[in-house]
Amino acid sequence: MEQRSGRPDIPAPRDEHARRVMRAQRSYDTAPELALRRALHALGFRYRVNLPVPEMRRRRADLTFVRWRTAVFVQGCFWHACPRHLHAPMHNAEWWQQKLQGNARRDEETDAHLVRLGWLPLRIWEHEAVDTAVDRVVEALAHRGHPRAQRMRCVTTTTVGSSAP
Repeated sequence: MEQRSGRPDIPAPRDEHARRVMRAQRSYDTAPELALRRALHALGFRYRVNLPVPEMRRRRADLTFVRWRTAVFVQGCFWHACPRHLHAPMHNAEWWQQKLQGNARRDEETDAHLVRLGWLPLRIWEHEAVDTAVDRVVEALAHRGHPRAQRMRCVTTTTVGSSAP
């Protein structure tokens, strides 16, 4: 395969099979993302799905709470180089290392851009339990002043902190 034009920093896939595998990967509506969306929606939260990052049209947040300036990204362990679960492919290792490092670098750039704009980027790994991910999102939204999230946080801390007979 030859180098893709317009993107000299990213090497082309090794062969047609690798290209097909990469193109078949879903960029949104993945199982972990859908599970998180369902859980948040059941709690009464409303959000935008697959919305472009402000001023970075080619990058998209999985869930966006526009009014609360919070962008949630549900990351696959392989594609985003999870420190806990990454096992680097041995075949064509150098290419994969460049690819995965580029993905991680892009995530860091996106987070830094959002912070500069006053947004809160939140990264959820696909291996996180849905309840844990929901708690992280609710906590972040409560910190940003979301009334439903603040009420939920108060109820949770009151219930946990009380010693009922």
